[in-house]
Amino acid sequence: MAQEDQEYRQTIINRLRERNRRDVLPFKEIIQQNNRLLDSVAQLKADNLKISVENEQLRTAISTGGGGGKDSTAAQLAIAALEKKLLAQQEELTALHKRKGENSQLIVDLNLKMEKQQQIIASKEQSLAEQKNTNASLKAEVQMLKSSLEELKNLNTTLRDEYTALQLAFSALEDKLRNVQDENRRLLDRLMHYKAKDADKLNEENESFIRKRSDKLKRELEDAVREPNSSFTHHRNSSGSSIHGGASGDAYDDSDRDTLSGDHNIETGCDAEMYGSPQDPFHTGGMGSYMKSANPTNIYMKFEAHETESHAVRWSPIERVIATGGADRKVKLWDVGKGSSEPRSVLGGSSAGINSVDFDSTGTYIIGTSNDYGARVWTVGDNRLRHTLTGHSGKVMAAKYIQEPVKVVTGSHDRTLKIWDLRSIACIETKFAGSSCNDLVTTDSLGSTIISGHYDKKIRFWDIRTEKQADDILMNAKITSLDLSKDCNYLICSVRDDTIKLLDLRKNQVISTFSNEHFKLSCDWARASFNMNATKIACGSSDGVIYIWNVMGNLECELKGHASAVNAVSWSPNFNALASVGKGKKCLIYTES
Repeated sequence: MAQEDQEYRQTIINRLRERNRRDVLPFKEIIQQNNRLLDSVAQLKADNLKISVENEQLRTAISTGGGGGKDSTAAQLAIAALEKKLLAQQEELTALHKRKGENSQLIVDLNLKMEKQQQIIASKEQSLAEQKNTNASLKAEVQMLKSSLEELKNLNTTLRDEYTALQLAFSALEDKLRNVQDENRRLLDRLMHYKAKDADKLNEENESFIRKRSDKLKRELEDAVREPNSSFTHHRNSSGSSIHGGASGDAYDDSDRDTLSGDHNIETGCDAEMYGSPQDPFHTGGMGSYMKSANPTNIYMKFEAHETESHAVRWSPIERVIATGGADRKVKLWDVGKGSSEPRSVLGGSSAGINSVDFDSTGTYIIGTSNDYGARVWTVGDNRLRHTLTGHSGKVMAAKYIQEPVKVVTGSHDRTLKIWDLRSIACIETKFAGSSCNDLVTTDSLGSTIISGHYDKKIRFWDIRTEKQADDILMNAKITSLDLSKDCNYLICSVRDDTIKLLDLRKNQVISTFSNEHFKLSCDWARASFNMNATKIACGSSDGVIYIWNVMGNLECELKGHASAVNAVSWSPNFNALASVGKGKKCLIYTES
C-alpha cells in the first residue's frame, strides 16, 4: 500500500513538473523582457527624480541670484540640457509604458490561451482516464474470455474424444451387426438347403415305398396266378381285399398309407407350413414351395404413399419394410408387416422429386436419387441423412451400392456414371457413357461389374477393377429399367417398345422377349422386377394393370387395383409378395390368395 502511495505522489510530482515546463518555457523570454523593462522603468524614474531634484536646485539658485552672469548662462544651458534630457527620458518612459502595456496585453492573451490549453489538457486527461478505465475493463473481459475459451477448448477436446470413442463403438457395432446378419443369412441358406435335402430324402423314401408296394403287388399277382382256384383269387384281387390288406393283410399297410399321404403333400407343395397361413401372408416356406407357389393376386394393403405421383418402390432385404419415393421430394419407409397405413419414417433433404430408392444388402442404409442433380444416403435405424452426393449436371436416375458400404455408383441424365467414396464423400471416378442413364445394376456385393441402361438403346458393361468396357448390347428402343437375378446370370430390361427382354449374361444375348397387346410402359423410368428365384417377371403398364410372366414366356396373370399408370414394381427378396406404385399416389401390396 505504501509503495502505491509513493508511486502516486511521484506521478503527481512528475505531472506538476511537466505542466510547469509547458506553462513556463514558452513565456520565459517575454517574462525576462518584461522584467528588464520594469528595471529600466525604475532606473528611469530614479534618473528623472534626480534630474528633477537638480533642476529644482538650479531654479532655486537662479531665483536667489547666486553666482555671476557667466555662471548664470552655464546654469541655463545646463538646465536646458537637463530639460532636454528629461524630455527624452519622459518620451522613453512613455515608450516603455507603451511596450509594457503591449507586453501586459500579450501576457493576458497568452494566459487566456494557456487556460484554454489547460482546459483542453484537462479534458484530454479526463478522456485518457476514462480510456484507461475502459482499457482495464476490456483487459479483464479479455482475460475472462481467454479463460472461457480455454475451458471451451478443453470441453471440445473432451467431446471430440467422446465422439471418436462413440464413432469407433458405432463402427464396431455396425460391423458386428453386419456379421450377425451375414451369419443369419448363411444360416437361413443352410436351413433352406437342409429342408430341400429333407424333402428330397422324403420323396426318395416315398418313391422307394411305391416301388416296394408295386413289387409286392406284382408278387401277389404272380402267386395268385399260380394257385389252382385262380378265378376266386382273381375275384379277390379285383375286389382289392388282398391288395389293400384284409384279415391277413400286410402289417405296415395303414402306417405306410399315412406316410404316403404326408409325402404327397411335400411333393405337391400343399403343406400349410410351406406356403404360410392366411393370417400371415409373409410367412416363408422352403425353396421348393416358392418355386411352385401361386402368383400374389390378393391385395393385402392399399394406401396413399405420397402427396403426388410416386416414382419408386423397393423392399428391404431383411425386414418386412418397403421404401417409396415420389414427386413430393420425400422417401418414406412403410412397415407392411404390421399392416399399418402410416409411414414408419419420412426421410427428407431432397429439393426435387425422387427417381429411385435402394437398400444396401444389410438393410442398414438407403440411397435415393433426385431431380436436383444429387443423391442422398440415410441410415434406416435413426432416419438420419448421412451423405449428400452432388456433382452431376443432370437429374440422377439410379444408384447402387458397390463394395458396400463404402462406395456407391450413380447414373444420370448428364451422360455419366460416377463412383463415390462415402468415407471421403467425394467422387473418385467418372465414366462417360455418351448417353443418358435410366437405370443400373451391379453384379455382386463387391460390385466388380456395373451394368447400365441408356437412352441410346444400349446396355453397357463396366468392369471397375480393370477399367475396361465390354461390348454393348443394342436394343430396339431406349431402356427404362434393369433387374438382375440373384445368381447374376440373368438380366431383364424393360424397353420403350413395350417389351421386356431376358438376357443370359453368360452368353451376352437375349434369350426371351415378353409382351402383350395391352401392355404399354407408362414412362421412361418404368421399373420391372424379378421374383426371388428369378422364375417370374412383373412389370406395370400404363393402363394400371401389372403383368406377370414366367421365364418360359407365358403370361400367368394380370393384377388390377391401380386406377392409373403403374410406374414401378418390386418383388420381395424373402417372400412371395409384390409392391407397386404409380401416378395415382397409391401403393399396393399383393400377396398370395
